[in-house]
Amino acid sequence: MAMLALPTEMPENEAPRAHFLLTHGASQPMNSSFFEILVPALLRCGVAVSRFELAYMVDNRENGKRRPPPRIEKLLPEFLSAVDQLREQIDPRQKLLIGGKSMGGRIASMLADELFDAGKISGLVCLGYPFHPPKKPENMRTAHLADLTTPALFAQGVRDPFGTQDEVADFKLSPAISFHWVNDGDHDFRPRSKSGFTRKDNIEGAAAALSDFAAAL
Repeated sequence: MAMLALPTEMPENEAPRAHFLLTHGASQPMNSSFFEILVPALLRCGVAVSRFELAYMVDNRENGKRRPPPRIEKLLPEFLSAVDQLREQIDPRQKLLIGGKSMGGRIASMLADELFDAGKISGLVCLGYPFHPPKKPENMRTAHLADLTTPALFAQGVRDPFGTQDEVADFKLSPAISFHWVNDGDHDFRPRSKSGFTRKDNIEGAAAALSDFAAAL
């Protein structure tokens, strides 16, 4: 059974401008170093967060394994269930964003229009979207993104081997998608040491962009 991290993490002293259901990538759990920077930054920006682990990752955590995820189609029902669980817990007037890191964002993107049309979510956020496997640009994962109608924010490292800024410029993507380009960032938003940027600043910049995106919905 998929697991929602409870209690939900809430901003202090203010009503959240949105609630973000945040899902991990293929190999990192919901307490990854990336999320341990991202979540406090989102809270400071007024966004509530519920972290969500898929069942295979829960099993990996509990048994000390590093089992890869099943085929992505098998993960979709878990994600839909998590959305329904969270919708029952939060104010029905609250903006709900779905998304996550890498594979987590991809799963959310495959379900976004269904959930948006049903009035269950307000937007989609993908952090390091895996447009294609590294060094395999022929294996694109963008067909469903051409006609996406859900308002979406993609925060992407300009050097991401899953889709660089130069590559993405040539992709056929829906105008519903906006981008926040991460300074000199790779797939984990990590810049090169001599770039003058830091990973922490890059992740916090993505959090600020997400907050602005939520406010504008």
